[in-house]
Amino acid sequence: MGGVSNASLSPLPSADRPDVATRLRDALLGVSFTADGLLELLGAPAYAALSRSETVPALRATRGDTPLELLVRLFLLQQPVPHARVGDVLPVDACLESGWLDRAGDDEVTATVDVRPYGGPGGEDWFVVSDLGCAVGGAGGIGNHAEGVVLGVGGASTTLAGLTVRTPVSAALDLGTGSGIQALHAAAHATRVTATDVNPRALHITALTLALSGAPAADLREGSLYEPVADDETYDLVVSNPPFVISPGARLTYRDGGMGGDDLCRSLVQQTGERLNEGGFAHFLANWQHVEGEDWTDRLRSWVPRGCDAWIVQREVQDVTQYAELWLRDAGDHRGDPADYQARYDAWLDEFEARKVKAVGFGWITLRRTGAAEPSVVAEEWPHPVEQPLGETVRAHFDRVDYLRSHDDAALLEAHFTLSGEVVQEQVGLPGAEDPEHVVLRQNRGMRRATRVDTVGAGFAGVCDGTMSAGRILDAIAQLVGEDPVALRDRTPAQIRLLVEQGFLEPA
Repeated sequence: MGGVSNASLSPLPSADRPDVATRLRDALLGVSFTADGLLELLGAPAYAALSRSETVPALRATRGDTPLELLVRLFLLQQPVPHARVGDVLPVDACLESGWLDRAGDDEVTATVDVRPYGGPGGEDWFVVSDLGCAVGGAGGIGNHAEGVVLGVGGASTTLAGLTVRTPVSAALDLGTGSGIQALHAAAHATRVTATDVNPRALHITALTLALSGAPAADLREGSLYEPVADDETYDLVVSNPPFVISPGARLTYRDGGMGGDDLCRSLVQQTGERLNEGGFAHFLANWQHVEGEDWTDRLRSWVPRGCDAWIVQREVQDVTQYAELWLRDAGDHRGDPADYQARYDAWLDEFEARKVKAVGFGWITLRRTGAAEPSVVAEEWPHPVEQPLGETVRAHFDRVDYLRSHDDAALLEAHFTLSGEVVQEQVGLPGAEDPEHVVLRQNRGMRRATRVDTVGAGFAGVCDGTMSAGRILDAIAQLVGEDPVALRDRTPAQIRLLVEQGFLEPA
C-alpha cells in the first residue's frame, strides 16, 4: 500500500495494527467524539465555521479540560495536548508506537493525522482520516499544499455519497478513493469493495479510515482510473469523485487529473460502460468545458458509453475567471507572492483561450447499464436547491425511464397513476383575474422540481389516486369542459409522459 508519497508530508500511522485502531475507536466513542457529540460541544456556528477553514470559534469552544475538548484539539485542530492527560483518555502508548500520535517536547503529544467524526446514513459513527490540516476546510485552509496531500470530508464528498443509489450489491468500486469516504459508504451495502488511487498515500489513509470506522477492509489498488482493474472485472456499483479540476498542469494530486481540459472526466465516463454489470449504477462528480460554438449537452451526451442510460445534471456554471480564482484560492495561492499568483492566473486563462473555453460546468453524471435497444440520455440544467440524500430519487428516475420505455401512448391511457407525495399546485396570474395565466406543480421533496401545466394537466394530476385509468379520467374531464374526448386523448399523453418522467405522477 505504500506510505509517504511526498517528503514534506508527515509519516502515517501503521495500517497493519487493526488492534490499535479498534482500541482507539472505542476510546473516541467512549467520550462522544462523534458527529453529534462535536455539534453539541461546539455549537452550530463553530461547527459550520470548520467547513470554511475557520478554527478560532472551535478553539474558543474547547478551552476547557474535558476529554472531548482534549480530543477535538488533538485530532481536529492540530494542537499539542498534555501527555499525561491523554493517557487518561486514549491508549496513548499504543498510539505512539503505531504512529497515531507523536511526542512534542517532554510532556505533550500531537496527532500525526486528522480524524474527523462522520455520521453514516444509518446512524453509524464513522471516522475519516486525512492529512494534518485537511479535515477542516480543505487544503487551502489551515492545511499544507504538498503535492501528495490527502483531503478529508468536503462538500463534494458528501454530495456524491448522497447521490449514490444504496441497494445491496455484490461488488463496488471506488475510483480515486482519497481518504476513503465513498469506500466507507459502499462497505455498508456491498459484499466486496475495491478502492483505487494513483496516490499510494491515499490508499494508506483509506485503510486507516476503514479500520478506525469499524468497517471491513477493502481491496486497495494503486493506479489511475481503471488501470488497476483487470479487463474481466465488473461491478454493480462504481463511484468516483475524481480529480476533475480543469487546470494547466497537475500541481495537486487530489484535484488536478493531469490530462488536458476535461479529458479525464470524459475518459472515466466512457470507460465505465464495459465495467458495469447489467442494472449496475455508476455515479460521478465532474467538470466540463463550455466551448465556443458547441452546446454543452451535446458534449456530455458524446461521453455516454453504449449500453448505458444516463442522467446528467449541471448544477453550476462559472466563467473562466471565476473558475480560475476558485481553484487558486483553494490552493492558497492568493495568500502567496502576488507575482506567482498573477503568473498562475495567466497560465489558467492561456489554457482556456487555447481551447476556446468560455465557461466551466459542474455537476453529476449517473450511468446505469441497460439492455434496452434505445438507451435514455437526459442532460439538464438544475441549479436549484435539492433534498439530500438523493439516492432514492436517482433510483426512481431510472425506474421511470424503464416504465416509459415500455409504455406507448395507448398503454399510458390504460394505466393508473397516483400523485406523488408533497406536490403542491400554484396558480399564477393577475390579481382578481377569473382564470390563472398558468398553473405550476411543485415538488417539496427530492429534486424539488416545478413544471408548468395547462388546466387539463392540473385537473388530471389532482384526480390521480390510482382508482381510474388515465383514459377514463380524460373522458370525464372532456365531458366537464365540453371538449372532444378523442382529441383530448390524442394530445394529453405527452403531458402525462412528462409528469411521470419528472416524478409528479407515479404508476399505481
